[in-house]
Amino acid sequence: MPSLREDAQREEKINGVIYDMSPSPNYQHGIVDGNIYSIIKNGIRGSLCLAFMENLDYRYQAQENDDYVIPDIMIICDRKHLKGGSYTGTPHFIVETLSPATALKDRTIKKEIYQKAGIAEYWIISPKERAVEVYYLENGEYDLKYSYVLQDDPEEKHYNADTVVTLREFPNISMTLADMFENIE
Repeated sequence: MPSLREDAQREEKINGVIYDMSPSPNYQHGIVDGNIYSIIKNGIRGSLCLAFMENLDYRYQAQENDDYVIPDIMIICDRKHLKGGSYTGTPHFIVETLSPATALKDRTIKKEIYQKAGIAEYWIISPKERAVEVYYLENGEYDLKYSYVLQDDPEEKHYNADTVVTLREFPNISMTLADMFENIE
């Protein structure tokens, strides 16, 4: 019988290679994901769309292989592609929150996967820097549209905590930079 530690181990399979995602990232990662997920979940309430946070495998090439990734946050709207613990359709929106162990993969390999899969909007969040990059898929390529580093001291010249970021395909879902990084020192 597996130990509790083995049961809690998370992994992704990319190009046939298993990537261990253990141990869990630091607590700031979870706070930021929770902040964004809560706003998104409230924003899609009553629609056919669903939001997932770190708990659904995205099988991005289901017809070709059994590779999968686990996005930090994902919005899906085509429920017929949900089966068991995985989704095989095209998500409308994905967030990856950087940790020291995943930063390079999130910025390169996973970004390429999401681009090739046709995911319209991809955010890369850095809790440590309190930064967000917003990419839109345009002509099959990701284009960095917005990049922010939170400056929440009103005395500073570049104060931007009240800057509003809106999901392109979900214009009723908006959040400020302060909302995203609430409770992150």
